[in-house]
Order: sequence, then structure tokens, then C-alpha cells
Amino acid sequence: MAERDFQTLRDLTIASQLEAYPPFRYLGVKVLQLDADWGLMRMAMPLNEDTRNPGGTMFGGSIAALADPVPALACVYRYPGFDVWTRELNLDFRKPGTTDLELRFVFPEQTTATIDRELSETGRSTPWFEFGIYDARGELTTWVRNRVAIRPRSRSSGSPSEIRMQKSD
Repeated sequence: MAERDFQTLRDLTIASQLEAYPPFRYLGVKVLQLDADWGLMRMAMPLNEDTRNPGGTMFGGSIAALADPVPALACVYRYPGFDVWTRELNLDFRKPGTTDLELRFVFPEQTTATIDRELSETGRSTPWFEFGIYDARGELTTWVRNRVAIRPRSRSSGSPSEIRMQKSD
């Protein structure tokens, strides 16, 4: 697995919280890099007995569990006070995952501008994010398209992840 790259102790603390997030903890996911503004995230998932399918390659459900929450969690962090969830997830499995895998997520500045504009104008946004999952050779194994819903906070909701991963002042 690649080396971890953290700029601050705070980034490391949030990374540890992400690794403890139940789906990630079960899969053995490690955060390799997390920028302070969640603009860049790299995560590694090992190929092991818990993530391997009967054919010996990475189970598609493990890949889905890795890819699903990443954009939503980034939006929870960047847009506190809103309800955020994955609205749609598309996985294009390009080749079998025969090694540990690395998710590489970038929160594009253009997407940030679009979300900011839509939230200002309508109070809601449903952006698409695209990112890849790569094998140990750096080859793309899965292309991910993930659509996130960002909505006004409902009175009855309370996001447990917001408590832990919100921006600190």
C-alpha cells in the first residue's frame, strides 16, 4: 500500500475517524491522503479474505461500499447544516481487481462553484462526481459516477457523521 500523506494532525484525526466508519473498518480501508478541505482524498482497500470474491478478485460489493460514501462525506464536511446522501451510484468495472485497490477522489472547483450557486439560488443541489479506483500498478479497475443529494436540513434528521467530520472553527 502507498504511504500516508497528511499535512496536519487534524487531517490525521479525521482520517482515523473515516477508517473507523463501519463499512470502511470492516473492509480494512486506510486513508492515504485527505486534504484539509476534502478537495483530494486517497484511500486504500486491501484484497483479502473479507474483500475477495469466489473467483479470487476484489468483490464488486466491496468496491461499491468503498465508493458509495466518499462524495457524500465530502459534501457533509463542506456543507454543514444540509442533509446529504448518495442519490445514485454507477460503477463501470473495467478490469478485475487482482491487487489492493486505491480510490482517488478529487472535489473539482467547478463542482464547488456549481453547488454554491445552486444552494444560494434554490437551497438544494444534486451534483455528479466522477473518480477512479486503481490497482497496485496504477491501472484503472473501476470508474465511478456518484450523484449526491444536498438538501435543506429536515427537522427530524441528525447526521451522526456531521458530529465527527464537520469543519472546526
